Amino acid sequence: MSSTFVTLAEVLECRGGPLLEDEVWSLLLGTAESLVDVSYKGTVILLIIISPTSLLLSATGTLAFKNCTLSDEACTFTAPEMLQGLSHSNLSDFYQMLVYSLGMTLYWSVDYHLPQNQPVQLSDHLNSLLLSMCEDLAHRRVNLNSILESCESQHKASLLPPPNRVIGQLVEDVFHKAVSVCWGWRGGSVWVCLSVCVMLQFYQWNAFLSGGPWLCARALCPAEWEESDGQREASW
Repeated sequence: MSSTFVTLAEVLECRGGPLLEDEVWSLLLGTAESLVDVSYKGTVILLIIISPTSLLLSATGTLAFKNCTLSDEACTFTAPEMLQGLSHSNLSDFYQMLVYSLGMTLYWSVDYHLPQNQPVQLSDHLNSLLLSMCEDLAHRRVNLNSILESCESQHKASLLPPPNRVIGQLVEDVFHKAVSVCWGWRGGSVWVCLSVCVMLQFYQWNAFLSGGPWLCARALCPAEWEESDGQREASW
């Protein structure tokens, strides 16, 4: 299985709707485990902001982060103390900023494309936990260890599947959902094109079968095909 990653934003864009509660618990547990492991090692990481475009998911169920610098788009997910230019003197302060970013990112994911008059569908437990992660004052935010404990308790009590399985399924849904098929003729032979709704590196290939039908997969959504050999390729 390829370890190619997609962002949380791409997952939601392809789905066209918010994450479900069990999916949020899995993402929260997986992310908390990763950050706690790094914090125990006393490692200073360059990551400053966790956002929907910097939280990466793989089909193998692993999580990763990419650097997200401060920008207008990232401000929504940035801890207030960072926006105010306050310095963080120890690792604890640093990770509390990540807690805020993660909380805001997950709240964004459960509110994604919801109608304005439709409330977020969350249990009181999860809603309270996310709100405590998004406190403006750093000392009032829940810490990573408490988040991890809450997630582990929830998974045991609700018999939720392992986070890697849920994360892997989210990515698989991106691969298989919104695949459009188009048919046409080229040189007297039938050809088929598949298009996927997000940029996925391992779908960027073209296979040509000599003397017969040819198949190509393109990471475009919606599919837009150019004229080729004087013929326009039709799609639906």
